[in-house]
Amino acid sequence: MILNLTLGVLKLMPFEIVIGLEVHAQLSTGSKIFCSCSTEFGAPPNTHVCPVCMGLPGVLPVLNKKVVDYAIRMGIATNCTISQHSVFARKNYFYPDLPKGYQISQYEEPLCENGSIEIEMDGHLKRIGITRIHIEEDAGKSVHAEEFVSKNETLVDLNRCGVPLIEIVSEPDMRSPREAYLYLSALKQILAYLEISDCNMEEGSLRCDANVSLRLTGAKALGVKTEVKNMNSFHGVEKALEYEIERQKEILLKEGKITQQTMLWNAREGKIVPMRSKEEAHDYRYFPEPDLVPVDVDRKWVDDIAHELPELPLQRKRRFIRQYSLPDYDAAVLTVSRHLANFYEESVKLYNDTKKLSNWVMGEMLRFLGERKLEIQDSLITPQNLVGLLQLVDRGTINTGTAKSIFDEMAETGKAPQKIVEEKGLAQVSDASELDAIVVEVIEAHPNELEKYRAGKENLISFFMGQVMKATRGKANPKLVNELLRKKLAEKRG
Repeated sequence: MILNLTLGVLKLMPFEIVIGLEVHAQLSTGSKIFCSCSTEFGAPPNTHVCPVCMGLPGVLPVLNKKVVDYAIRMGIATNCTISQHSVFARKNYFYPDLPKGYQISQYEEPLCENGSIEIEMDGHLKRIGITRIHIEEDAGKSVHAEEFVSKNETLVDLNRCGVPLIEIVSEPDMRSPREAYLYLSALKQILAYLEISDCNMEEGSLRCDANVSLRLTGAKALGVKTEVKNMNSFHGVEKALEYEIERQKEILLKEGKITQQTMLWNAREGKIVPMRSKEEAHDYRYFPEPDLVPVDVDRKWVDDIAHELPELPLQRKRRFIRQYSLPDYDAAVLTVSRHLANFYEESVKLYNDTKKLSNWVMGEMLRFLGERKLEIQDSLITPQNLVGLLQLVDRGTINTGTAKSIFDEMAETGKAPQKIVEEKGLAQVSDASELDAIVVEVIEAHPNELEKYRAGKENLISFFMGQVMKATRGKANPKLVNELLRKKLAEKRG
């Protein structure tokens, strides 16, 4: 339809972007999907293998029940219908790191179908449909690194063979690269909340392929799509889609024809290169896996899993806004991970200033974790110690500046804040007579600044404030210092 229009008409009619994503998530089970080999990442090549995952003749796969449990968890969390009867199939294709010559997957009868998730964009919610979630096994890994092989050689590591995956296939409901980014972020957040995948894209635990096409706005038929692979970050997906959309748009505006093909994203060069043509669907010769019985899921199985599910990210965010009177931004940051949200809620039980607590978690806590590349569950800071620190500030024992320095020591050592204050003599100076003498001394030591202040530069009070805090090694009570300074400086003005 598009290709028969003249260039002039094309320029008058805007294109609509159509994006669908296929996401593979490795499941965090201790053993593989059809054998007892470990799924641990980073082991020496070909050490987590056995006759089953190496595809040797005469072996029989045995399904890991936890894989089905985890897939059902994701299906429920994404509003899918859980099939009472699903079937494994052989997907036949040759690839060097697929030793059997086929992959055990699900095809016509997947475990989960017809779901959706909501994403937030520009203050609005949008529903993205999920066509299906099915279970399959991962393939191995081809190694091209020059430190292992010469230029014309490839080695194969089969440790990843048989690691359980779920493939989450979206409907073509996304209309911009930004929507695709937000959908992936929401999906990753749900997977992490459910604790069924570590979602580590660098280690290949979460992988995404994107299908993208353009059509004239208002058209019902989809345009010719291309598939984009090799994207190793969510921002990479967004950038790759932006590039491919512009490439397709340029071709269509020149009355060219989009070729259905697989494209690879080159992040280093910031461009897409063709991988292979895909004029028609590949014939994988699917047929039911003869060595595995169908998976029959009864209502009780699903209900038991549903009962154990945690509160999901978007629902938790909405509750934080409602229950703790937090701004939308705060609630979004605090619920970005289940462990961070748990930490905040444990702290709130001990401290009722929800906004001040939010500021400290989002500020000092996330700063420290970011600098050390730690997750909050790996931190030595406990809710009790964080709240204890804020209570010391509230009681006037220490000031906010001192509290921030104490926080770092708490995070490094796990010590209680009161203990650090006692050991280092950090208690706040609130003796008016002691501070009055220091204030007078500071003013007399800076006659030039005093003259400028008297001439009208009242913002210099912050300079004097800084000098008093320096003289007291940050221990002076800021409120009292401010009062004393204003009083003394007013006297100097006469």
